[in-house]
Amino acid sequence: MPISKTANSLAEILDALTVEGAPELTEHLAGGALKCYACGHRCLINDGKRGICKVRFNENGRLRVPSNYVAALACDPTEKKPFFHVLPGSDTLTFGMLGCDLHCAYCQNWLTSQALRDESAGTQPQQVTPERLVAMAKAYGASMVGSSYNEPLITAEWAIDVFKQARPEGFRTAFISNGNATPQVLDYLRPWTDCYKIDLKSMGDKNYRQLGGVVDNILETVQMVHDRGFWEEIVTLVVPGFNDSEDELKRAANFIASVSPDIPWHVTAFHQDYHMTENANTTAAQLVRACEIGREAGLRYIYAGNLPGKVGRWENTYCPTCDELLVQRHGYLIRQMRVTLAGKCPTCATSIPGIWS
Repeated sequence: MPISKTANSLAEILDALTVEGAPELTEHLAGGALKCYACGHRCLINDGKRGICKVRFNENGRLRVPSNYVAALACDPTEKKPFFHVLPGSDTLTFGMLGCDLHCAYCQNWLTSQALRDESAGTQPQQVTPERLVAMAKAYGASMVGSSYNEPLITAEWAIDVFKQARPEGFRTAFISNGNATPQVLDYLRPWTDCYKIDLKSMGDKNYRQLGGVVDNILETVQMVHDRGFWEEIVTLVVPGFNDSEDELKRAANFIASVSPDIPWHVTAFHQDYHMTENANTTAAQLVRACEIGREAGLRYIYAGNLPGKVGRWENTYCPTCDELLVQRHGYLIRQMRVTLAGKCPTCATSIPGIWS
């Protein structure tokens, strides 16, 4: 897409808040063209053009990428990300920028993710430094710093700038992502990133293409994140009429189990949002059935989200060996936490995967 030069346009404001992209994520080609490896689109970007995300662009043969601002910022429960096997009861300072490499019709963060595609979003950037964000995390008593709200892969350099300040101060770090990654960007993130949440939105390529993606890229990312040793949790928003068939949920559960039965799978309730208002909201019974499908596939940790108090045992963490209740939850509230600091069940000493201390 051509770079907009409209006076005071959002694109022009964001273009001023950029730095040169990481060499690890940039390939220089003939004629001043570039190939960007920040996300699975691997955009070929000619001089004066933008990638699909609209926030990474080629200026005179150099890749310009977002930096030094946030468009969303909150300190809230780590369970909300959702990470259920990372420091239960802690808070995460979560920051986001603008733009996305997908265009999901039901996006619940569309005010930030679709700001460059939808003029009604109206979200403006606020300049900030990594040092300021880390100081805020300290002031709020957070235990982790995470990048979310838009797609953090397309603003990976900024996240790493923040994480490089946060890690030495004792914070864990996290990506909350759609999972449309590349080997290059995961290698770039890994030295500074502890946790990685992936949205597995569907097992069907037709569905993914409606959202602007390719299913194989997401499935490859699930495997690559596991292989690189990030702590990984996966979320499937169960959308009636889109991805809620028994067959599709079984394929998702079986795929995750084939990578590792220890990856937590969150099946969460859809509510009508943005441009998707014709699909019914997800019921508690539909979530419970999805959890049962996960258990039948051999997954050890399956969770139902967004309907607190309505899904029985599927909000809690149980020991897969002795069925001891280890973490009791109601929504984002931790009512009981019994995993030991060494990450074990206190009754039978089974190791419970995750980050517990």
